[in-house]
Formats: sequence, C-alpha cells, structure tokens
Amino acid sequence: MTGVIPLGIAIMRDILPTNRLGTAVALMSATMGVGGALGMPLAAYLALNADWHALFWLAAGLGVIGLILVFLFVPEDVLLSPGRLDILGAIGLAIGLSGLLLYVSRGAEWGWTSPIGLSLLVGGVLVLLVWGWYQLRAKDPLLDLRVAARPAVLLTNVAAIGTGFAFFASNVTFPQMLELPVETGSGFGLDMLTAAFIIMPAGLVMMVLSPLSGWLERTIGPRPLFSIGAGAIVVAYGYVLIWSSEWWHILVSNAIIGVGIGFTFAAMPMIIMRSVPANETGASNGLNALFRSVGTSSASAVMGGVLAAMSVSVDGVAVPTREAFNVCFWLAVVAGVIALVLSLFIPKIRPLERHPSLPS
Repeated sequence: MTGVIPLGIAIMRDILPTNRLGTAVALMSATMGVGGALGMPLAAYLALNADWHALFWLAAGLGVIGLILVFLFVPEDVLLSPGRLDILGAIGLAIGLSGLLLYVSRGAEWGWTSPIGLSLLVGGVLVLLVWGWYQLRAKDPLLDLRVAARPAVLLTNVAAIGTGFAFFASNVTFPQMLELPVETGSGFGLDMLTAAFIIMPAGLVMMVLSPLSGWLERTIGPRPLFSIGAGAIVVAYGYVLIWSSEWWHILVSNAIIGVGIGFTFAAMPMIIMRSVPANETGASNGLNALFRSVGTSSASAVMGGVLAAMSVSVDGVAVPTREAFNVCFWLAVVAGVIALVLSLFIPKIRPLERHPSLPS
C-alpha cells in the first residue's frame, strides 16, 4: 500500500485535468483509512468465528483481485522519463531504513541501549549517509535529493512523521481501551467486533470528506488544508484527554481524527506536486509515504513501550493504567502540534515556478 498510493497519484496526475486532481488525490489517500475501516470489523468477525489463518487468505485474495483490476482498468502512464533503475540505490535505501525501523519498532523489546539495537541504529545511519553521497553523484538516482531538500518538500515530509505518529497512536490505544475489562479501571469491556465498529467511522469520515478536501485544496490551497487537518488532530486528542469516560467519547475523538487525517493526507501529495518536476511525482510522493510509515512505526513502538511500562497486575496479567493512555494521548498531541507548526512554515510555491508537477 505504501508504494501503490504514490504510483496511483502519479498516474492520476498525468490523466486527469487540474480541477479534478485534488478530489481524486484526496479519495485515493482516503482509501488507506477506508480499507482499515471496512477491514477491521471483518477481521474481528473472522478472528472470533473462524481460523485466524483465514485473515491472510482473505488478504491474498483481495491482492489478486486488485492485481486483475489494475490490468483491466488502470490506464498506462503517459509521462515516461528515460533512464535506468537504480538497483544499487534501492538496495542501499532498503538496508539503511531497515536498520532504523527495526531499532524503532523493536527497541523497547531489545532495550534502547542494547548492543543489537545500537548496532542497527548506527549501521542504518551510516548506510543512509553513504547512500545519500552516492545519490548525489549517480547519473540516474533513485531519488533526486536536491529536489527532496526543497523547503516545501522537506517540511512536508518531516510533518508527515507527526501525522503518521498521531494517526497510528489511535490505532494502538483506542482498541485496547475499548476491549480491556471494566474492572481494570482503564477499559470499557467491549468485545472485539463492537470495538471494531466504534473505530470504523474514522475511515468512513475520510472517504466522505474526499470531495470537500478536493474543493478546499482548490479554494484555499493545500498548505492551509494541511494546517486545518493537523489542528483537527490536536483537537481530537485534546478532546479524549478531557472526555474519555464513555465509549462514545472514543467514537467522537476517532471521527475527528478521521477529519484530520483525511485533510492532511489529501494536502501532502498536492503540496509536493506543486514543488517538484513532473517526472519526480511518483518518487517524491513515495518518499512522503515512507516518512508517514516512519511515523506509524514510531507510534507503535512508543505507545507499546509506554503502555507496557505504566501497567499494573490484574489477576496476574499486566494491564495498562488510565494514566498510561493519557501519556500516549499527550504524545499524540505533541506530534500533532509539531505537524501543525511545520505546516505553517511550508513556503508558498510561486505561480511561475518551473516544472510544476501538475497537469496544465
């Protein structure tokens, strides 16, 4: 999914008129949330009533269907750039990022200062430094770092880490709160399927807001849209910090998060396409998706570490305290604020900017 979305955006950039592009990009960005919204109750039902292996068979079947639909209905990209595949660059990027992401995702389990963790961290950084040196000198680099270093692209990508962190924070914390027994003092005692239906509206909100996102992008521009979305994320977690005594409080907060993620995920590709050459659309949006993945991976590790560290024993089982969830929400607020502040510093692209990655 991380790679497919940027490729889809690049194809739409080539075949759609400008007045339809924003809405189309918003809708494609929303599919990540919509897929999760529809998939979560279905996965919960299968987990409760069938062998858990069925989940993987279902995912494989959907992948086959998606592949067939691509061959049948997705048009050929009309903007092709001459060059060769930078295999060495792809391998170097994969190795470097693997080291960093393994450290982030497994650091709490291994120990943040453990030899294996620090080795992966330092090794990943060194590989990425060498990779960057190579990319600046390669004839056909995997990614043009000079384009990626443009202020609008760089700030958008760094802000993407914050939005990804805030987005996945709810995926880690809300289901646990809804499903933990009431006797623990930090849960609502709901079954898996009911909890999934409470989480589901966030993805549906993203889909419903797609036309509005496109209209706002055309009317006020992608930068203000990004700021509005980041502000909605901050409001959502502020809300749940104040009101979280009833299950419907989680429903409301998660729906507001859907608004924030829908707006920010729709705005980021448009900001980038206004800032990079047309032949860099796919690679630049792919890099943005990668930064969002860094945020989601970090959220999983950090939230898991906080919930594990701030737990009490209930009938011999470690259960996160309510204070642990509040700490997680505060961390998500901070991530949202960082994304909001960074969005305010994204420079406006001049109307006569050369090589805009937008259709004429």
